[in-house]
Amino acid sequence: METILILTILVVIFALAFDFINGFHDTANAIATSVSTRALPPRTAVLMAAIMNFVGAITFVGVAKAIASDIVDPFALSTPGTPLIGSVVILAALCAAITWNLLTWYYGIPSSSSHTLIGSIAGAAIAAAGFGILNYTGFIKILQALIFSPFIALAVGFLMMSLFKVVFKNMNLYKTNKGFRTMQIGTAALQAFTHGTNDAQKAMGIITMALIAGGLQSTDEVQGWVRFACALAMGLGTSVGGYKIIKTVGGKIMKIRPVNGAAADLSSATVIFSATLLHLPVSTTHVISSAIMGVGTAQRVKDVKWGTARKIVVTWVITMPISAIMAAGFYFLLNIFF
Repeated sequence: METILILTILVVIFALAFDFINGFHDTANAIATSVSTRALPPRTAVLMAAIMNFVGAITFVGVAKAIASDIVDPFALSTPGTPLIGSVVILAALCAAITWNLLTWYYGIPSSSSHTLIGSIAGAAIAAAGFGILNYTGFIKILQALIFSPFIALAVGFLMMSLFKVVFKNMNLYKTNKGFRTMQIGTAALQAFTHGTNDAQKAMGIITMALIAGGLQSTDEVQGWVRFACALAMGLGTSVGGYKIIKTVGGKIMKIRPVNGAAADLSSATVIFSATLLHLPVSTTHVISSAIMGVGTAQRVKDVKWGTARKIVVTWVITMPISAIMAAGFYFLLNIFF
């Protein structure tokens, strides 16, 4: 029992660390366009994003429940004789997710924290109990959300920018840019809020999963202290900022003007918040980058720097399998000690 308690405490610490890292890793996604168009200075944008991330994180719990039970059944990991295995699985998944997030942050690659975490949970669980441990109905539903959301964001970004081009085609360019630059303050805040409603819940879900696996909780309800701690960790991480990724998302996909930034922010916020209401975890990185590509395509296909976009897509594809393999490795390593 003491070992299970120690493991559960370690999971909570690592989950909050993941949330903190997720905050500064994905901050760039929420504010990149507003910083690149100079709608907001970087420090102000990061502070605003930190506050809105916290508010969004503490408001919803649907995605947390999906993470806690839709990938692997946490109650299967808490059956007699297996709580220790369940706790080690979750700790291994977090170790892999944190490692991959730090690597991609260091190299300025806008990788998906969602893909990383979900791939890691699946990889560690399979290493422990085989493929039968996966909750295939829930897992496939999550995979579908992760796969289709970037395409939806691309389409919404294209339509949003096309609409803006029609509505504002006769407007004075200077006045239009000035107005959209002001509007971007609101759209960046909205995007940071929606980021919090989806991304921070993933750590809430994994802590809830650990509490169930350790026999410390009997339902998938997210406890109040878990919500507050994860929201705070996300907010603090956001306040640190991820300026390397801001450069990639905010300038290396396409040259962003205020009208493009506002269109991309509104598009991605719409897709992310819709996913939150449907209790589906999506990659905010994928959604935001895809929305920017959609906006760029609507403006002019040549405006999109497809070389950078290709590198981002490759990272999206490899993240989940690499995370799964890393998590399996961490599981076998931790198993030596526990």
